[in-house]
Amino acid sequence: MAAAKIKKGDKVVVLSGKDKGKTGEVVRSMPREDKVVVAGVNVAVRHKKPTQAAPQGGLERSEAPLHVSKVAHVTADGKPTRVRFEIRDGKKVRVAAKTGDVING
Repeated sequence: MAAAKIKKGDKVVVLSGKDKGKTGEVVRSMPREDKVVVAGVNVAVRHKKPTQAAPQGGLERSEAPLHVSKVAHVTADGKPTRVRFEIRDGKKVRVAAKTGDVING
């Protein structure tokens, strides 16, 4: 399995879909399914019936996963960039392709 270019804690922008243009932080990464969960993006609503545990019922909102190809890493100026790997000081690091800055991992 190749190293993940998008990891938990990264700031990303959504490139396509209903949330196109929104930015957020990756709160969960699922590399086996090639999906990520981004805070405040792709919110799904489930209608819950009243139960004994939750007698009120109502709407339950939660963030659903989206494919990793729909998001891109955000540079300091807020624009999307691709991520590539480089060897610096004998260590493999993630680098923003647009700016050449090392991404903290």
